[in-house]
Amino acid sequence: MSRQYIVFWIFFLGALAAGAQPSGIPARISWGEELKEPAGTLITKVIDANAAGFHVLRQKNEGSMSHEAVYVEYYDSDMKLRRSQEMELKYKGKRRDFEDVIKIGGQLYLFTSFNNQAQKKNYLFYQKLNARLQPSRELAKIAEIDARNREKEGAFKLLLSRDSSRVLLYNQLPSNKREPERFALRVFDNQLRELWSRDITLPYSDQQFAVEDYRVDNDGSVYLMGVLYIDGVRERRRGRPNYQYIVLAYTRDGGDAQEYRITLGDKFITDLAFRVADDKRLVFAGFYSERSTYSIKGTCFFRIDPETKEIQNVNLKGFDFEFRTEFMTDNEAQRAARAEAAGATGRQPELYRFSLDELILRSDGGAVLVAEQYYVFERVYRFWDGSLRYDYFYNYNDIIVVNIRPDGSIEWATRIPKRQETYNDGGYYSSYAMSIVRDRLYFIFNDNSRNFENDGGNRLYNFNGRNSVIALAELHKDGQLRLYPLFFNRDADTITRPKICKQIGSRRMMIYGERGRSYRFAGLEFE
Repeated sequence: MSRQYIVFWIFFLGALAAGAQPSGIPARISWGEELKEPAGTLITKVIDANAAGFHVLRQKNEGSMSHEAVYVEYYDSDMKLRRSQEMELKYKGKRRDFEDVIKIGGQLYLFTSFNNQAQKKNYLFYQKLNARLQPSRELAKIAEIDARNREKEGAFKLLLSRDSSRVLLYNQLPSNKREPERFALRVFDNQLRELWSRDITLPYSDQQFAVEDYRVDNDGSVYLMGVLYIDGVRERRRGRPNYQYIVLAYTRDGGDAQEYRITLGDKFITDLAFRVADDKRLVFAGFYSERSTYSIKGTCFFRIDPETKEIQNVNLKGFDFEFRTEFMTDNEAQRAARAEAAGATGRQPELYRFSLDELILRSDGGAVLVAEQYYVFERVYRFWDGSLRYDYFYNYNDIIVVNIRPDGSIEWATRIPKRQETYNDGGYYSSYAMSIVRDRLYFIFNDNSRNFENDGGNRLYNFNGRNSVIALAELHKDGQLRLYPLFFNRDADTITRPKICKQIGSRRMMIYGERGRSYRFAGLEFE
């Protein structure tokens, strides 16, 4: 595999220290006004966004049902708050649980549920939001499921097709331990009129099977992907794989059911994603390992044709040695080279703990994979009196992007260096946001400003919230990478939350940042 990988560390600290964005960067950032958020609330989701503006979801005491408050807010293209409306969760004196706010067919819908303990039922309702973001008085019931008790009431999950013309409502149905896994599928059009529904009972128990992903296509067919643990133990072990991936397809309005079992022999599928292509075929891509489920050695790529029921174009391709050892020390690289030369599979270098985030379909039938190194570890401290303190360290590190040709071979793979280790915060300011602009990918993340100093070393400094800079990674169609310091967070007097940032136009991205109870949005315009 040939791969071009060029990193440009651009030294603009003089301009940044003066509070100005340096020249030569392929994007311009413009911050909006500073706003105060209601006490105890935080923005949890961008509901929808376009060039005219965007809606966001704000929640208070998320997870605390007794004090839960939900707001929908609208911001215009200048990042100004135009409307904030609290959602009323009481109906006829009874409080409903908030589920979601989704835009379907150009209409915003509020979804809530209510657990009727007397009837042992859990109901799902929707209300339309008007132009002032107020829920309609009409409360429409869209589904109900059995709920033996409030702790096991079952959850409702909604998903849109690629063109937003179909809506899938998925929920698990109650079952006892070791009983067959059961779930319900309901498909609606974009006016929330039901097209078909089906209750599914699988031939294996919930101890053996775990649903990992599901999709609905533009025709209303539903595809579920899950993991079947062969020995009934939900733990992926070293040695040989004790699990396999299964795809369940429900086509022709749910009347035709098909099961596909996916295995790579003695290789571990460590992560897998799928999408429904324009030609109706299912495109799968992910990572595999030779030795465990915690590391990756290369990519797997294949397709399933729902019409012919065939699994096609199965292709495994390992990353080259240089890519797998790119950021190793000299001693580590030498040991890896010896293991590679000896063919010692158990000691050959692999990439550790990468989680697949994005599967982007190329117009020619290929795909682009985006993954991030993510893991959490626990550290326990024992005090003199015997009491214990538990600290949790959240690691969001390097991003890798893999460009796969239609035949499954790797065109190029690029690694974006990033180190973000924080503790006891859930990685609140960590990870990244991505935009696709023409034939390029852009990534935004918080970085340590020392990584842009030309000190002649190769050390990667950790982002710790101080002296932080918004880093912009520009990835060209040939895999070449350029890294830029976009803006010091202190210059905007805020720190960015990448998980909330979102692309809002063909060449525009919304950036979100906070400082205490203050927050502000920015527009990032790409050239």
